[in-house]
Amino acid sequence: MTNLNQLDALRQYTTVVADTGDFLQIAQYKPRDATTNPSLILKAVQRPDYAPLLADTLARWGQRPLDEVMDRLLVRFGCEILTHIPGRVSTEVDARLSFDASATVSRAQRIIELYQAEGVHIDRVLIKIASTWEGIQAAEQLERRGIHTNLTLLFSFAQAVACGQAKVQLISPFVGRIYDWAKKQAGAAWDEAAMAGTNDPGVQSVRRIYHHYKQHGIATEVMGASFRNVGQITALAGCDLLTIAPELLAQLAASTQPLHRALGGDAAVAESPAIRYDEAGFRYALNADAMGTEKLAEGIRAFAADTLKLEALMLR
Repeated sequence: MTNLNQLDALRQYTTVVADTGDFLQIAQYKPRDATTNPSLILKAVQRPDYAPLLADTLARWGQRPLDEVMDRLLVRFGCEILTHIPGRVSTEVDARLSFDASATVSRAQRIIELYQAEGVHIDRVLIKIASTWEGIQAAEQLERRGIHTNLTLLFSFAQAVACGQAKVQLISPFVGRIYDWAKKQAGAAWDEAAMAGTNDPGVQSVRRIYHHYKQHGIATEVMGASFRNVGQITALAGCDLLTIAPELLAQLAASTQPLHRALGGDAAVAESPAIRYDEAGFRYALNADAMGTEKLAEGIRAFAADTLKLEALMLR
């Protein structure tokens, strides 16, 4: 009997999601869903294969306000991606609105309206929003209106708890960036082998969130994101979803090493207490987490910078 490759083995336990704006590359890996962000779209539109999408969007809508043209470009990519997958695409609200709940709600509603104008059903789109307090409150409002959300730039347990309270559809805890932070803090003392697999700090963060959600019956989906290596992915086999870059999907598809379920099933886990946050409690808990605070701020800055670069391309 032929061994399953690791990608097919992973699919037995976890929904595989492609983390890319490169929709021409998606089909070969057969993910159910796909995620994008400003950095991925910026990278894509600078390639010859995708430059016509930007040119066409500008030709049709270039006289409209820049923020509207941006949303139309993101939706254009999303619609193309949806032709290659059976599930959902995640499209991100401008990171510069991360601390403005009402503006985030308005922008999300416009993105959904643009998708609907293209004949895309509301259930095939997740609106990506940074996991700030304001972002989480915006997501709670959107969920009540039937618009589903993906809370991104999530690095801390406090963010995950608040997202669960808000009944958001899905969260994207960033495994690789947590790993990056811990490695940088450790400096020369970092032991790569000792901190791999289930000892990886990013993996441990997702495992804690996953177990807390399942223990307390929180329906929010957990989607591990931002992977640096295949070992982080295999250590989270069994997580609800994992969003994986094409180069790591290729590595999984090329390997026939055994892959076993790491999360879920009948494994016993330590119980965690129920937690609820008001705004002050959330802000204090996030502030107490140096990694979470720093990586959230850094992530918003990076996405905002790439959005500005994308806008600059539109204004040429």
